[in-house]
Amino acid sequence: MTQEISTTARREFITRDGRSLSFSLLGFGSAPLGNFLRPLSEADCDATLEAAWDSGMRYFDTAPFYGFGLSETRVGRLLKKVKRSDYVISTKVGRLFEPCAEEEVNSGFFINTPQLRFYYDYSYDGVMRSYEESLGRLGIDNVDILYVHDVDAFCHGGREGSEAAIQTLLKEGGWRALTELRDSGAVSAIGTGVNEWQPCARLLELVDPDLFLLAGRYTLLEQEPLDHLFPQCAEKGAGVVIGGPYNSGILAGQPTYNYAEIPPEIAQRADAIKAVCQAHDVPIIRAALHFVAAPEVVVSVIPGGQNVKETKQNAALLDEKIPAALWDDLKAKGLIHPESPIPS
Repeated sequence: MTQEISTTARREFITRDGRSLSFSLLGFGSAPLGNFLRPLSEADCDATLEAAWDSGMRYFDTAPFYGFGLSETRVGRLLKKVKRSDYVISTKVGRLFEPCAEEEVNSGFFINTPQLRFYYDYSYDGVMRSYEESLGRLGIDNVDILYVHDVDAFCHGGREGSEAAIQTLLKEGGWRALTELRDSGAVSAIGTGVNEWQPCARLLELVDPDLFLLAGRYTLLEQEPLDHLFPQCAEKGAGVVIGGPYNSGILAGQPTYNYAEIPPEIAQRADAIKAVCQAHDVPIIRAALHFVAAPEVVVSVIPGGQNVKETKQNAALLDEKIPAALWDDLKAKGLIHPESPIPS
């Protein structure tokens, strides 16, 4: 069974506590608004967010790490202008900030950030402090979804480091803090936001998450979650938000994969997929966005956008239908998982 795919489509998700969240199929991932790789003016950020709203996006994701507070502050300016009941907002916990010398700023891909450095804190007090600081930057009384950020191998030096971060989250009370916030009604759903599927599956084994924000691991190039994570989510009633549907750029015509140079084998696979798309007169970026929205466990897709043009383009991509024969050809050539859900 597949789901409707369009810019106006809504997806209803029922949390473990029976709360209902109404997601716009196309949401807005606001990492770019944290000055990702280049500085953005406040006026440009406001215009981008207004374009997202005008295009029908009603789910917004942010995080303290995105620009060391810049993204949350910028998203908050939009949220103050609209009715609280008209949108779903998520942010994240797991990092705290402290003042530092200029050379100690560790903002990574984000530039022109406040002069701070982050440190991981998955403790009870750290989660509660992060949550309160996020509310202050956003300028709202509550968020709908709180994700634990980056308990993955990418950020913690490998699989053992990821497991250690998860165990710290459990043993030092971070997950207890999230559960208390959910039980009290302060937030409606909890989960994790990561760049790989394994920590999501691990948390499903250990605790009771509602939602996962999975970035870059279910795309036209990668479908491993179909064999592992997605069946577990379906069994336990968890939902998935898809981030990074373009694998950081390669599926949108940019020269990066996972925020780095494109490996030859990935470039070859992308070229083969692109050739099939071209044979059906479909831009690969459109196919990439439609494809990730098809699984039943997916509640929203958040490609993000650094400017008005990119934001409007993302919305327009869902308005054009894609012939079923394209998906048949991709499967026949072994370029996507044989059990991949197909967009309707």
